[in-house]
Amino acid sequence: MSLTTFALVRHGQTDWNAQRRLQGSTDIPLNDVGRGQARDAVAVLSGYEWDVIVSSPLSRAVETAELIAAGLGLSVDRRVPELTERGFGPAEGLQAGSELEALRIPGGFRGAESEDEAACRGLAALEALSEEFRGRRVLVVAHGTLLRLSLGRAIGRPLDSIDNAALNLAHHHDVDGWQLEYFNGERIMATVPG
Repeated sequence: MSLTTFALVRHGQTDWNAQRRLQGSTDIPLNDVGRGQARDAVAVLSGYEWDVIVSSPLSRAVETAELIAAGLGLSVDRRVPELTERGFGPAEGLQAGSELEALRIPGGFRGAESEDEAACRGLAALEALSEEFRGRRVLVVAHGTLLRLSLGRAIGRPLDSIDNAALNLAHHHDVDGWQLEYFNGERIMATVPG
């Protein structure tokens, strides 16, 4: 039996985050605030030893991962396409308002990837990483909605939104499944299986 530990980090802020635009799979770069958040995340992440760093292929996640890796004296091992943010289709780029509401359907937006599809895709990617790097420590940089849905599916309960560049520490145990130790930088459980 083995325990695989994951740091699941949402990328740093982008201009669309700051403008409260629905970003989805549109490739929007980090802004200067986001770069600072990525560098600040190093202080928390340096309390652990990481065996591998992977990211979504979208530039905001790639740059966040590269800034964190540089701060830790490591490198990003690869980009995992399945960790791309949930696609919101024609809703991407929109802010709250009538135009966005016109696209809303139960569970999301017309033309978007469903919550269930995104959760299944994200969790399958994390479980594949857990299998590949069994018993190791994996730092993943991805996206808020994808991580929220995937983690929620993994632990069997819905989660609130995930903050930019905050520590979410989860453990995958061969027998006991997934446990979430830190969420948005706050400890939510005292012990992990061992």
